[in-house]
Amino acid sequence: MTLQPPAAQSLETAALDGEGERPAFNLLRWYAVVSLAVILSVAIGLGLVSSRFIINESVERDALLTAQFIQSIAEAEVRHVAVPNIRTMGELLDPRLDASFSDVPAQVRQMARWEFLDHIAHLPDMLLANIYAPDRMVIWSSNPALVGRMIESDDDLERAFDYKMRVSASYHDIDDARSEQKFLVPPQRLFIENYIPLFDTSGEQVTAMVEIYKEPRDLIARIERGLLLLWLGTALGATVVYCGLFLIVRRAARVLAAQHKQLVNNETYVALGEMSSAVAHSLRNPLASIRSSAELAQEFDDGAARKNIDDIIGQVDRMSHWVRELLQSLRPLSDEAEPVALDGIVRDCVQAHAAQIIRARVEVELDDLAGIRVLGQPVMLAQVFNSLISNALEAMPEGGRFSVRVQARTRRLVSIRLADTGKGMSSQQLRMAFKPFFTTKRGGLGVGLVLVRRIVERFGGTVKLGSREGQGTWVTVALRRVKA
Repeated sequence: MTLQPPAAQSLETAALDGEGERPAFNLLRWYAVVSLAVILSVAIGLGLVSSRFIINESVERDALLTAQFIQSIAEAEVRHVAVPNIRTMGELLDPRLDASFSDVPAQVRQMARWEFLDHIAHLPDMLLANIYAPDRMVIWSSNPALVGRMIESDDDLERAFDYKMRVSASYHDIDDARSEQKFLVPPQRLFIENYIPLFDTSGEQVTAMVEIYKEPRDLIARIERGLLLLWLGTALGATVVYCGLFLIVRRAARVLAAQHKQLVNNETYVALGEMSSAVAHSLRNPLASIRSSAELAQEFDDGAARKNIDDIIGQVDRMSHWVRELLQSLRPLSDEAEPVALDGIVRDCVQAHAAQIIRARVEVELDDLAGIRVLGQPVMLAQVFNSLISNALEAMPEGGRFSVRVQARTRRLVSIRLADTGKGMSSQQLRMAFKPFFTTKRGGLGVGLVLVRRIVERFGGTVKLGSREGQGTWVTVALRRVKA
């Protein structure tokens, strides 16, 4: 199985040049990079949009509940102190308007106001509460230092007054430029700002605006858990999509590569077949004539020229063998597969090389292959094992060990490992071993292993070659198994 020193440097160089070529476009590599970038971009975009949606919806829901609670408290306190229906809590909150409500006793106004403000001051998770009059003055605050201040350039406050609607927003950092954000207890993480309008009895005029700063810790914890699950799900989904598509494209790339290789091989075989057939047929007749003439001369000459005549006949026989081997390697393999007993084929091939085995003092180890039947054709499978055994024996001219073992056996395949302890091959020789017409044996044509692979693959099997210099060579032949 080990190849001898090279015989055709130009052929080897050409084969190496072909081996060194690389495809201009690597489908799998480009897909891996581009698809990763696209999937990551889409996943991050969806994650950001979904995160913003979760935060906004959670904040809006909390703001809605806060607004409903405050408005309900305002209506309940007005009813509780029996203030006439022509008055609302928004009208009673500004102390500057007390003189305008002669129909409402001062004690009643103060009780309603005090009860309402007490509820506001004790809202859960509250950081700061401010109440604004329509002129944007702070008429009450949980931070006494803010009472009486005029607030200007607050877009959210202006929008709440102008559009007479609830306004909510979320923040992570305190804005020192906003004079109303003077917290007694600073927020730790996310805090929410809500503007809640209070109307007069007609529901058209905003009489007061309640501003609530909250840090709802339970809500924030739920938002963080939701965001964590969202990003984990997004990452897992992106990974599954990427890996799934990558596996599909990798399989497609391998199929395309195999088909491309097969196409190139087919084209090569067609071209070589046409050329080799023409050359072989052109050589046959001259070789036959040369051999006949040499045999005729051999009968009439017993002198010194006889050795030269024997050399001529030997060289003609060698070239005739080349021609037969060349034609055999290039002819189409069209025989139908049939069940073949592997044990008989292997033992017959070993027995055919018995004389060479004894002469080279090679120790042979055979596994029991009885009962193993594979799909193939007896003559072609015999050619496969004869070629491999012949290579192995040529690699051990000074003796060694040759083994045939069952490496793996499944319901569909059986793998046979043929190994020798010969000289082995270099990594460069190993890469070129299955190239047509590449050989490092003196007098070799370089089609033996090519024909081995063609025959095995013709019957749905595979051939793998391995070797180490100075340690030996091994060939694994996997054939389709026939169920007993």
